[in-house]
This record gives sequence, C-alpha cells and structure tokens, in this order.
Amino acid sequence: MGETLHLNSSGMQCIGAYRATPTGTPKAGIVVVQEIFGVNAHIRSVADRFAEHGYVAIAPAFFDHLESGVELDYDAHGVARGRALVDELGAERAVSDVGSAADAIRSAGRIGVVGYCWGGSIALLAAMRLGLPAVSYYGARNVQYLHEPLTAPVQFHFGEFDHSIPAAAVQRHRELLPNAEIHVYPAGHGFNCDRRKDYHAPSAQLAFERTLDFFERTLISP
Repeated sequence: MGETLHLNSSGMQCIGAYRATPTGTPKAGIVVVQEIFGVNAHIRSVADRFAEHGYVAIAPAFFDHLESGVELDYDAHGVARGRALVDELGAERAVSDVGSAADAIRSAGRIGVVGYCWGGSIALLAAMRLGLPAVSYYGARNVQYLHEPLTAPVQFHFGEFDHSIPAAAVQRHRELLPNAEIHVYPAGHGFNCDRRKDYHAPSAQLAFERTLDFFERTLISP
C-alpha cells in the first residue's frame, strides 16, 4: 500500500517520506509525525491504517536532515539516540517539514496532522503555527508551547500512568487550551504502539476511533 518518496524541505534539502494511498477517491490528507524512533515499521503501519480509512497519509523522515534511514529499536539505546536526534533537529525544522509534507499531499483535500510522543508535540505546533487540525498523542514536550495560541482545532490523548506527563501537566493543557479536546486513558506512555511494553489495546482502539471522528469533523464535514 505504501511507497517511499522525497520531499523538498526547508533549505532545499530533500528528505524521505513514506506515503500510503487509499483505494478510490481520498477523503483528505494526514501528515503522520513519528516518535523519536524514526519512520519505522510501526509508523508505516500507522500511515497504512489511515489509508485503509480513506486518507492519503504521509510520514516525513525528519531525521534525514541528520542521518538517512534511521529506524531505532524501542530499547534504552534507541531512546537515547532518538532523544539526541530530535534535540539536534529542533522543533522549527520539524514544523517546516510538516508544512512541506502537507503541500506534497494537498491534492487529497484538506490536511490534518497526527503525532506520537515527540511527534505529538510537533503536531500541536502544527495546529498553532501552520493552521492544521491536529491530534497529539502523549506529547511530553507540549507544556513549553502551551502559551502559543491555537490556529486550528486540536485533540489530545494522554495515559493516566505516563510518568513523563503527570496529571499536573495534563491540567495545564485544560487551563491554557480550554477549547481543546482532551482524553485520558488507563495506560502509560506510548500506549498506541504495539511494539512497546506500554501498549494498551483498548485505549489504542478508543483513541483511534476518536481520532477518526476528529478528522471527520475537521477535514471532511462541511
């Protein structure tokens, strides 16, 4: 279902991307923003799943700015390497890449963004700085950006037992972004990823259903 392509990103550097295309006429387009582990098998499966529901989905390979073909394991080494890469990359360049990816699938219709972990925070920034409706899954870096105004709707998904995002941080989202949708699940960090020990299938399924509903309302409904 998916294919690899190249995007013209900021500074005219090309980066890779994985694109999944639905059968028939697309409903809309979705930019899928990776965790800190790169565009790996899990992220490709996420894009494929959105394509199965009628969306053109594209996952930019942000780390291509620094090193090509990065796919990290969900272990201590992968976490350390992924954190180093996203810190070196920076949020500004990542948001610009989201814009480039959105432009690449603009023919699909309206464009939304969904992001996971680090990508959850980049998705939030896309709703603030690019005006793209966004779904943010357990973005541990969100709090530092909550002072920025939203320019598009946003939906948040958090795990109740996520030590990187304590209840006080979730409450800050409610206080500073009162119009945002916020959902909390009986799960830990990374509950959507079936490659991680914190995977929680009931929470992942409910969050996905809510995500589809959000995009139906913000990208498709008149």
